Amino acid sequence: MLEANWTGASTVPSRGLYPHQWSWDSAFIAIGLRHLSPLRAQTELETLLTAQWGDGRIPHIVFNPSVPLDAYFPSPDFWRSSTAGRAAGAPRTVQTSGIVQPPVHALAAWLVHRADPGLSRSRGFLARVYPRLAAWHRYLLHRRDLGGGGLASVVHPWEQGMDNSPAWDLPLSRVTPAPARSFRRADLDHGAAEDRPTDLDYGRYVRLAADYRDAGYADGTGEFAVEDPAFNALLIASEHALARIADELGATGTARHARAERLTQALVERLWDPASGMFLCRDLRGPASAGCDAAGHDAVGRDTVGQASVGHDAVGRDAVGHVTAGQAPVGRDAVGQATVGHVTAGQAPVGHAPVGHATVGAATAGDRGPVFSPHRPPARPTAGHEAPAPDLDPAPTPAPAPAAPAPAPGLIPERGVSGLVPLLLPGLPRDIVTALLRTAAGPHFGLGTTTRLLPSYDLLGEAFDAHRYWRGPAWFNTAWLVERGLRTHGERQQADALRESALELAAATDFAEYVDPYTGEGCGATGFSWTAALALDLLHGESAGDTTLPGGMSATHGTTIANSTNSTNSTTVTADMGFKGGNRR
Repeated sequence: MLEANWTGASTVPSRGLYPHQWSWDSAFIAIGLRHLSPLRAQTELETLLTAQWGDGRIPHIVFNPSVPLDAYFPSPDFWRSSTAGRAAGAPRTVQTSGIVQPPVHALAAWLVHRADPGLSRSRGFLARVYPRLAAWHRYLLHRRDLGGGGLASVVHPWEQGMDNSPAWDLPLSRVTPAPARSFRRADLDHGAAEDRPTDLDYGRYVRLAADYRDAGYADGTGEFAVEDPAFNALLIASEHALARIADELGATGTARHARAERLTQALVERLWDPASGMFLCRDLRGPASAGCDAAGHDAVGRDTVGQASVGHDAVGRDAVGHVTAGQAPVGRDAVGQATVGHVTAGQAPVGHAPVGHATVGAATAGDRGPVFSPHRPPARPTAGHEAPAPDLDPAPTPAPAPAAPAPAPGLIPERGVSGLVPLLLPGLPRDIVTALLRTAAGPHFGLGTTTRLLPSYDLLGEAFDAHRYWRGPAWFNTAWLVERGLRTHGERQQADALRESALELAAATDFAEYVDPYTGEGCGATGFSWTAALALDLLHGESAGDTTLPGGMSATHGTTIANSTNSTNSTTVTADMGFKGGNRR
């Protein structure tokens, strides 16, 4: 399936629903591809980085010009990157979106290098990608430090990757939606209404994206700004990876390791909630955030080399002496001049772009509420949705958790898997690690007890729904991240169990996009690229030589690869979890 989703330069998440290149998808895909073809894994990342903007941002979609405009919405003529993004240094030779996704890329680049260091060195892979990755981190640490406390903020729910998480309900409630008549709900052609966002929420996503575009993609002016724990944890992990890359290139990574440690401290200071036993999101636009303590604008330590903005004609040099990303535009005008709600025919992806969530008052025709499973507790109806008909044979509803003190001002009181992803970080205080482990295994997430795979949202939360995207279903990329985190902190037994469950469900569901956390039922697209790629990585474990990951993370999976054979022109992962092929060059 990875072969089927390969375009010649990159891998689409799913050929039918997601016909372009997505940013963090490509990072996860490269992590798996490195076991089959390190060259293709390097190419995956290099293709993405050629679309980097002059200010350093890596856009969340790179559009394939051979795909018809009506195959996906929002399409290139909605984003208008080469014209609306001109001041931010958007490239003119490729069309992209204007928002970003979580920064997994430096971690991916380091792991890809480790898969075949000889090939990487002969191609100059790290020397070419390092300056672009350094520019990407500078953008996040400077332009996106909207709270002044050292952490990066997301300015649209799609940027965080967990698109319709209930954590966004409160900040999105302040956004005036684009009129429903101004865009076409093409996503409803490919998914049941009860699994999809409401028209109201979809309109809010479109409004935020259009306002950001119309402001020239300038940061800090929009109605939505949130500090997210997973986004920042991945930035920290990738900062450790950049330190390793700098060492490999003959420079020193000491300053980057130190910056990652300071970022970890800022993460704890700003997003840790002892009452919840996990990290929570911080709403920077809510009234409760006014006047809250910040960790200090310079707390994370700023780059002192190459400080000229990596803008339109910026050159700038990093610590290794390479030219930073800065693309002088050449050539082509934007495709189209669509308005806020440019109407296109075709497919809206499931889980990547206009996917949504339910907020107060968001009922729409056809929104029938959660789908029940006989093997899981019935979800309580979210405000704005019809209450579902009673389950004829309902499973017992979990007992509510004991009342806990309210989170600190500015923190959003919703538990999501994002708050467990910081387990990935080796520098977390031990008491916080212990609390995260307790929360993951407790009634809110049921890891190793009531669920087959880690849910994306609190099992006891008002908005929980096991089939509605990031409002409850389990995803393979977050399972992979938490599995790494468990292993990082010596929780081998839990890590092994999570790994085995992820591999079993990936095979049983034909590598589904996500699954019901209780039953393991596959949902969304099948043949999903990051599911297949991360299954490959879990299978290989230490066979790829990843005995030491950035920041001291351990990857000694101790796994055996079953039924493996090598052949050219094939990257199919079979249902019995063996795999075919892959020319390692």
